[in-house]
Amino acid sequence: MTSVGIVGSGPAGQLPDLLLYTDEIDYWIGADSGALLLMDHQISGDYAVGDFDSVTEKEKKQIRLLFTHMEEYPREKDETDLELALQQAYAMESDTIYLFGVTGGRLDHEIINIQLLYRMMREGIRGVLVDAYNQLELTAPGTHTITREERFPYISFIPFTPHVKGLSLTGFQYPLVNKDITWGSTLCISNKLLSNNGTFSYEEGILLLIKSRDI
Repeated sequence: MTSVGIVGSGPAGQLPDLLLYTDEIDYWIGADSGALLLMDHQISGDYAVGDFDSVTEKEKKQIRLLFTHMEEYPREKDETDLELALQQAYAMESDTIYLFGVTGGRLDHEIINIQLLYRMMREGIRGVLVDAYNQLELTAPGTHTITREERFPYISFIPFTPHVKGLSLTGFQYPLVNKDITWGSTLCISNKLLSNNGTFSYEEGILLLIKSRDI
């Protein structure tokens, strides 16, 4: 099992404490100035990739010195720096990819970065997007166990597909039995677990699972 953490160049104030994830992550990739954010957290990076148009020459030298591998690309390219980092993670045959520093800036970037979770799902990889206030991942039909996290006490389920069929929630403050939900439904926002664990299950569709906390 290989777990990779990718740090993008989003606002530093939106980052969680990356040191909390060092036990879970085997390899770290900095996408463009995300490499600097890793350095700020005193985490040794394995790969730095991107065009590095948002760092100075001095910072670029520091990245080259402190990262095991650095791959610099031209500014004019089809892929974003985050996509290049994902390609590296795919090449490493990752089972789980954590995305940090990919929210809180431009809304167009944030939306497409959330959609990247679907691309990872299609590759058979668990994708988890984390910032200071939220943790997001996509789930497939079936029965899932969910564990309470003190950092993110609120749990919401949002349809990623137009329809999600037969959703049931057990062990939640607001339980649910065999309910269909659609785009625009607010039925499953801001729930909480009653104890350390609960379950959710559904028959068709894709659900976006969001664990969050107040700002």
